[in-house]
Amino acid sequence: MIQTGRPLLFAALLALAAFLPSKGSLARDGLLPLQLLAINDYHGHLEAGTPGKVNGKPAGGAAFLAAKLRALRHGKKHSLTVAAGDMIGGSPAFSGLFHDEPSVESLNAMNLDVTGVGNHEFDEGVTELLRMQKGGCHPKDGCYFPDQPFKGADFQWLAANVVDGAGKTPLPPYEIRKFGGVDVAFIGMTLEGTGPLVAAEGVKGLRFLNEAETANRIVRDLKARNIRAIVVLLHEGGIPATGAIDGCEGISGPIVAINAALDAEIDAVITGHTHRPYNCVMMDPAGKPRPVTSAYAFGRVVTEMNLMLDPKTDDVRRDLTETVNHPVYQEALKPDAAVTKVIEKWKPLVANAAKVPVGRISADINRGGAEPGSDRGVESAAGNLVADAQLWATSPAGAVVAFMNPGGVRADLGFKASAGEGDGVVTYGEAFTFQPFGNALYTIPMTGAQIVTLLKQQCQPAKASRPFLFLAVSTGFSYSLKKTISADGKCAGVEISDVRIRGVPLAMAARYRVTVNSFLADGGDNFTVLKEIDRNLRVDGGKDLEALTNYLDAFEPVEPPLTGRVTILK
Repeated sequence: MIQTGRPLLFAALLALAAFLPSKGSLARDGLLPLQLLAINDYHGHLEAGTPGKVNGKPAGGAAFLAAKLRALRHGKKHSLTVAAGDMIGGSPAFSGLFHDEPSVESLNAMNLDVTGVGNHEFDEGVTELLRMQKGGCHPKDGCYFPDQPFKGADFQWLAANVVDGAGKTPLPPYEIRKFGGVDVAFIGMTLEGTGPLVAAEGVKGLRFLNEAETANRIVRDLKARNIRAIVVLLHEGGIPATGAIDGCEGISGPIVAINAALDAEIDAVITGHTHRPYNCVMMDPAGKPRPVTSAYAFGRVVTEMNLMLDPKTDDVRRDLTETVNHPVYQEALKPDAAVTKVIEKWKPLVANAAKVPVGRISADINRGGAEPGSDRGVESAAGNLVADAQLWATSPAGAVVAFMNPGGVRADLGFKASAGEGDGVVTYGEAFTFQPFGNALYTIPMTGAQIVTLLKQQCQPAKASRPFLFLAVSTGFSYSLKKTISADGKCAGVEISDVRIRGVPLAMAARYRVTVNSFLADGGDNFTVLKEIDRNLRVDGGKDLEALTNYLDAFEPVEPPLTGRVTILK
């Protein structure tokens, strides 16, 4: 796969470096520098303690991210801050408890200009996304600050490949900014597979179109208007072979095919969704190198992309593009005052809502992967905890097993006290951050054959961002799994065997009472067999977060559930 330098300088330029003029003379020759600063998958991570680390050092946090952006903009006449989706949704309690109004306000304060939508922008439905854009009080919870109604986003969300029945987009498909007489177009899109990733009711009537086909259609319109400098803000991405924030080695995943299909007129592709950092050069269909980047997630990294605009051609001199991914190390930055003010504004409300103890744990309960949460294709103690809590909550309805999707668990439950609550104490805010989506629980009838089909559907379709999504299973349920992942990172096959409930082999024709959340029940994450179950047969089991907090209270201190409920066969 194609590699990049630090900062990235295209191979064609490297070969001719000795003959190129300095940047100063380039400016004199009439070329116009434009700096793009890019982030993705912010997910409402305002507080400095939630984003995590880069190279072992604490990184991210809204006030530090804003400070990094300000430092990078210094001395730049033309600079734009852009993003590739998931600015809201799946957020920690600090923002999620308040429908991500804190997230939007922090992004306003750090001067975000434009972003594409991501799948999480639709977590609460398109109507709520439009409120995030335009402002106004929440329809149920009202105004959190009655004397300061929520004003909405100062930045623009773009949704080029999201259309209703009439083919209209709920938000603009693109935005054009002018720099020194040169028009630069930004096309914003979410992944084509957004539908299965969000609650079906909230996006009813919407379609999510193919990313490359949508962008290419818009490019034709832009070219007809003589707009040739074009950047795509795409909430879909890739998975590199290493964790180097400025590398690209062995990258796989949907972005490889999407880039190959995107019109050669597109000068840069800024991506997200996979929560992986990379700084790539990929060839466009005309064989020209094109930057394809991602800035990790949670505000831990900023991509700086420096373009050279040519007023003579109204295009980007792509051979002169430079990109570099900058870590947002907290130790090297002074928190931004404007964003700090936003955080201080919300702190009292967070303290009132989030610090109530709901139970205790005996040790860390983590998600899967070498970096917790980095691998949704493995069994985890965190997922098993949620499945156990949901089975316990719905056992009066006859449930014998509960399944939980890995993407619904957004954080780890740490044993060490985080805010003076005491070691092992889980607060409401921590529980919310752990499981923030507010899904309903449903107990439904399934045959043994349908359960096996459900387990096989962990092997995701070819276009999915992740090849395999490991469903957590509740205690008492076990099976053996053999999966095959191909060299290009796709799930090539899966075998399910020795399925047992409480030690008794599963009978294909028998009917069992199964608990899932509403997201899964509607076919989320491509578990389409669940959508086939008659909705009239659903038994309401309350809210998922309530099941979790009640379980933590009833069985405190809760020990980390053992993994090994699923036997992995080679």
